[in-house]
Amino acid sequence: MIDSDRVLLKCERLLILFAGLLYLVSIIDRLNVGFAALTMNRDLGLSPTVFGFGAGIFFIGYSLFQVPANFILTRLGARRWVFLILLVWGAISASCAFVQGPRSFYILRFLLGVAEAGLFPGVVLYLTYWLPESRRARAIAGFMAASPLAFIVVGPISSLLLGMDGVAGLHGWQWLFLIEGVPACALAFVLLRIVPEGPAQASWLTAEEKMLIAAELAKESSPGETSFWPTLLDPRLYALGIAYMAVAAGGYGMRLWLPQIVQGMGVSNSANGFVVAVPYVLAMAAMIWWGHSSDQRGERIWHIVAPTLLGAFGFLIAAISQSDAIMFVGIILVILGLDAVIGPFWSLPASLLRGGAAASGVALINTFGTGAGGFIGPNLIGYLKEQSGDYASSMAVLAVALIGTCAIVLSFGRRSSAASVARSKGS
Repeated sequence: MIDSDRVLLKCERLLILFAGLLYLVSIIDRLNVGFAALTMNRDLGLSPTVFGFGAGIFFIGYSLFQVPANFILTRLGARRWVFLILLVWGAISASCAFVQGPRSFYILRFLLGVAEAGLFPGVVLYLTYWLPESRRARAIAGFMAASPLAFIVVGPISSLLLGMDGVAGLHGWQWLFLIEGVPACALAFVLLRIVPEGPAQASWLTAEEKMLIAAELAKESSPGETSFWPTLLDPRLYALGIAYMAVAAGGYGMRLWLPQIVQGMGVSNSANGFVVAVPYVLAMAAMIWWGHSSDQRGERIWHIVAPTLLGAFGFLIAAISQSDAIMFVGIILVILGLDAVIGPFWSLPASLLRGGAAASGVALINTFGTGAGGFIGPNLIGYLKEQSGDYASSMAVLAVALIGTCAIVLSFGRRSSAASVARSKGS
């Protein structure tokens, strides 16, 4: 008899490794602008407000194309659609090397957001084709651990690429965009060779293993709505989207501004990438461990609330601190909390929805969360930094927003528990 754990673990290892690699490249391509800014802003004369808006406008394109991208995915299939996504975003990312001023900066960042929009919700949906709900928090945390890993990788590499200033008549930040845009295009062709459309097409699974996966997925109870468009009317998804908005605002605000925050502490450009990598080494471990904890306990709500509170506490420490060292400790707590929350959070919509409904539901939440939150966070920090001269006020605002996230998630948990009790009494 085949061991189901062994089969599912084999799928997890193969799929999460490649999905994590794709996500790693996507995070590098959306966040390397934070390192480019160390010299690009001076060369192009970009103010904090202009940079904050340009960094954040990525998420407007990302937000607007979330639902359409996942609708196309359900029609074209994961392999063909993600192949196209990789090619286009790699080309746009490399094109950022030729930014001339605010207008071209805004346009290319917006288009990069449009190109990347379908990747994350597409991967979350794709995992539902392979893994039962009980294994998804660890799976999602596993591939999304590429997010903190991206900073561990991109920081030192970007610092070295900035040192290529003057090579072939290009600035260091131009080399940064050109070189870091290539991997996405290359991975597009790798994907076509190694990623199957689903378990039934996987050459590395036996017929018996394919039947086992189908049986495991069939055990799960399906909600009433499984079609794409009607799901967009579900109020639960709007609540989750608004809740995730503050998490994304804080997370992307930190990611895009941290190199400049560290630069303001007196760290040189050559050392900057190594310093900002430190919190993300810790965050990657915390993210995977916390996702496993959520799955082992079968608990989601408090596994979302606890790290969110840690992030809020970290922002408050950073806001009130007069010491660079203590401020950096606060930032570490922010990054630990807001990365750890991701696995448990994204397991919620994946457990509520199936099929086309999962595609539109995840996309809708991500429209509010990563889309709107990713735009608000960098802009908020840039605007308040220019108005006040420091980062304290923006960090205080982000802390309060995270408290609001906790309130929404706790309310969601109470309502879900009440609905489950009502269903059990009625059956």
